[in-house]
Amino acid sequence: MSDLIATQTPHLTLRVHALDNVRVALTDLPAGTVVEDQGSQVTLPGPVRHKHKFVLGDMAVGDLVVMYGVTVGKVTQPIAAGGALTTENLVHSTDDLSANSQQTAWQPPAVTAFETTTFDGYHRPDGRVGTANVWLVVPLVFCENRNVEVLRQCVADALGDDPFQDYKRMARQLLHGESAAASAIPSAERLFPNVDGVRFLVHQLGCGGTDGDAEALCQLLAGYICHPNVAGATVLSLGCQKAQITMLQNAIAERDPAGYKTVSYFEQQRSESEEVLIRDALTAIFDGLKQANQVTRQPAPLSELTLGVECGGSDGFSGLSANPLVGAVVDRLVALGGSGILSEFPELCGVEHELLARCSDPNVAERFSSLMTAYQRHAHAVGADFSMNPSPGNVRDGLITDAMKSAGAAKKGGDSPVVDVLDYTEPMTRKGLNLLCTPGNDVESTTGLVGSGANLVLFTTGLGTPTGNPVAPVLKIASNSELASRMSDVIDFDAGPIIRGETDIATLADELLTMCIDTASGRYVTKAVRLSQLDFIPWKRGVSL
Repeated sequence: MSDLIATQTPHLTLRVHALDNVRVALTDLPAGTVVEDQGSQVTLPGPVRHKHKFVLGDMAVGDLVVMYGVTVGKVTQPIAAGGALTTENLVHSTDDLSANSQQTAWQPPAVTAFETTTFDGYHRPDGRVGTANVWLVVPLVFCENRNVEVLRQCVADALGDDPFQDYKRMARQLLHGESAAASAIPSAERLFPNVDGVRFLVHQLGCGGTDGDAEALCQLLAGYICHPNVAGATVLSLGCQKAQITMLQNAIAERDPAGYKTVSYFEQQRSESEEVLIRDALTAIFDGLKQANQVTRQPAPLSELTLGVECGGSDGFSGLSANPLVGAVVDRLVALGGSGILSEFPELCGVEHELLARCSDPNVAERFSSLMTAYQRHAHAVGADFSMNPSPGNVRDGLITDAMKSAGAAKKGGDSPVVDVLDYTEPMTRKGLNLLCTPGNDVESTTGLVGSGANLVLFTTGLGTPTGNPVAPVLKIASNSELASRMSDVIDFDAGPIIRGETDIATLADELLTMCIDTASGRYVTKAVRLSQLDFIPWKRGVSL
């Protein structure tokens, strides 16, 4: 990234941007440590923990703290040069939306090595290409969650494809001994080798809310059913709920006017019995799998990839390693004609003026400004504010204010122009970098990214999270190597070498893009898929920071 400078001292500290008045401790620093910064020396009056920030000069009450070249907080207590930033001496503060951005014309990264590269994807009749091939089972209302679970267990048993078979064997061994564990039925040969699985969604919506809640749910479900990674769907309805079958059908028709997707609907209140409902739904699922299995992976240009970018369990290194690394991958993909989607509006607070400067035309800028303002106004109406976003884990790891967290989180979007701004559940229609209005909640936001068309998700984390998605593969990128090693069963890629100065972002971005291509081609299976971590939480349009 152009604004990240790699100046480090022997004590491993980093100034992120030339305009910053703080540095980041990359390792624990004891009191008395002398740090060199642009020809000057700063002596730390007290210890500074790794990932935390310390000021480069004396700071008075009311002074603004700058990191990533933008305001990230206001001083509430005097801080001596070298003093650490804490929740006691700093509060959230950002630049005004009218602040002048130093944004310059975008210089696309070199992508010569990838210009002729393809991935092996599933070509759909509407021209889009999927990175996976799944059959979807969807409830229109929470009343059908139990029947969806019955279908899940029945399908897993019939296909010999129980993802938790090893854990069940473990439980039998613990309770009954080794002989019981050995009696487990082995997995059957895959009956549908060209299908990546049947995905079963459950949720707590569909009734009891407003008409707008029901409409939003149907729009989201339509986004999943019409997703290029989905071959078709089986939908279960109770019958009397607000989210009616016709509502979902209309939402699907908006996205799939030619009717390419195969969708079967079953309404329990019109069925003879539960047994008939389950039998008919199972028949539709197995017929759908036979149909889906006829599609095979074929080469596709990288322009058909859409990366949804997300962060969760962020730490003080996320904005220094994993997030700018993902941003560099997005820039490479956009330069190749592909797309990226940056979400989590509460975590763009403080960098709005920079994103506005990157909008491709005034209409796009106005859409972003109006959606951000509406979100903030709604939060204020219920006594909330974006400044409440950092979690206790974020604060412990040095993300003291929302603006500090946001400035690092926005790095996931790279530097390319913003071509469109989408409201929640709206489908992406313009190639390039899109902004999507979602909450800061990890899974709610990831759910929205995929619903708007992301066929691959890059998820950065500094503290660790197992998050996945039922439809799109989710690659987890660790901000530090300690996490990558400790949670190796959930982490796919380690950005830690950037922190240690062992490599640069450009080199690692090429490696991560290669992993994206392998994942999109089915050659690499993400840790989330291996663990059957298939999270789906719709955003019930309230305040979720």
